Amino acid sequence: DRRNAVIFVGFQAEGTLGREIVEGTKWINVFGEDIIVKASIHTINGFSAHADQAGILKWISKIDNLKKVFLVHGELESQKVFKEVLKKKLNLDAHIVGFKEKITL
Repeated sequence: DRRNAVIFVGFQAEGTLGREIVEGTKWINVFGEDIIVKASIHTINGFSAHADQAGILKWISKIDNLKKVFLVHGELESQKVFKEVLKKKLNLDAHIVGFKEKITL
C-alpha cells in the first residue's frame, strides 16, 4: 500500500532481503509468497549495532522534543530493561515493536 512506509534502521548487509528492498526491488519473496513492494522505503543511518546501553542513552538524551522511542533491535529481555531505563532516567515512553507490528506515526 503506497500510504505505508518501511523504515530500515541502519545498515542492510549484501545478500539480505533488507538490502534488496533498500536498493529498490519491486518484488520480494517472503516465506514462499511473492509480494509487490508498494510502500515507500526509508533508511535511517547513523545507528551502530555496537553501541551499549549507556552510549544509546547518551545519544537519545540529546534529541530535543522526543516523545517516544521505538525499540526494534536486541533481545526482548534487554529491550524490557532499556525501556525501564528510558522511563526512569529520561522520563521517556518506549515501545517494544513486535514481529509484523504496524506503527502509525
